[in-house]
Amino acid sequence: MKYFFSICAAVLFAFAIAHAQVASHQTSQPQPQTNPGFDIPSTQLKPVGKPVARVNGVVLTDVDLVREEYAIFPYAKQHGGKLPADMEPGIRKGALQMIIFEELVYQDAQKRGITISAQRLNKADADLRGQFASPDDFRQYLQAEFQGNEQALRDKIKRSLLIEQLLKTDVEAKSTVSVAEMRAYYDKNPALFQYPESFAIQTITIMPPDKATPKQLEEAKKRADDAYKQAKATKNAEQFGILAEKVSDDDYRVMMGDHKWIKRENMPPEMLAPALKMKDGEMSNLIQVGQFYVIFRMNKHVPAGKVPFDQVTTKLRKELQQAKTQQVRAALDKKLRANAKVETL
Repeated sequence: MKYFFSICAAVLFAFAIAHAQVASHQTSQPQPQTNPGFDIPSTQLKPVGKPVARVNGVVLTDVDLVREEYAIFPYAKQHGGKLPADMEPGIRKGALQMIIFEELVYQDAQKRGITISAQRLNKADADLRGQFASPDDFRQYLQAEFQGNEQALRDKIKRSLLIEQLLKTDVEAKSTVSVAEMRAYYDKNPALFQYPESFAIQTITIMPPDKATPKQLEEAKKRADDAYKQAKATKNAEQFGILAEKVSDDDYRVMMGDHKWIKRENMPPEMLAPALKMKDGEMSNLIQVGQFYVIFRMNKHVPAGKVPFDQVTTKLRKELQQAKTQQVRAALDKKLRANAKVETL
């Protein structure tokens, strides 16, 4: 019931936004117009029942459109039901295409005589009601969206379930990816699964000021010598990191000197030469890189290689299945539109 619940979530969200707007209109005190973290102009979604498309004579309205816009951009909830102005055209276009596709699927399901059992319909009805905070909230929703007509709500739920059922057989079932398909993709695209030679290191860096005087350079060298003596006394990555936090001048000190992974090509030549000879867990000598002094700990050195097939199957299956689903959905959309009359208004 994944498709049904995605629709329910969008409907409940739209109801929550509308309910909040009504409540705000009832207060007697002026409210500050704030929009934290949302600096670009935005478009308020206010459906009024205006026709936006006609599919084989069936009119779709901006109520359907807004529901889908919320599904595409759920972050609107954090911004009073608004869409970013620069994103609104693209979101609207995608939402319009989706509600037309849904209507085409629904009409096709009816033509095929697909049915939904009373038991499944009753469960979906109960699940929807259970998502409201209280019976009063549900009644408000029922009145606002269906003029209190429970049969109209059940018809809407049935429509969603029919769409879901057809998509399950005509899209989901045809979008499965076999192990053989994954293996073939893995073998044909070796570059996608290769990783470069890399080093996991922590650093302590002593950095004299730009355009340092001879005296400042001398002081930096003394600091570096002292840091090196202390670093030699550390016995593990944690101790080295604590020291980095105390004495290092580079920005990595706030992360215990941890650079995570550095590709071989990005290692300074002065550091690469000793790094290639070091074992995991070893610490370098004091190295001068330009005017900087660096001490680094080799946490792990990984030669270039290829990720084994069995380590990428989960992610690969998901990615290939998503791509296949898009292809199958697009083919279904094209097939349904071929014999349909679709108008955007």
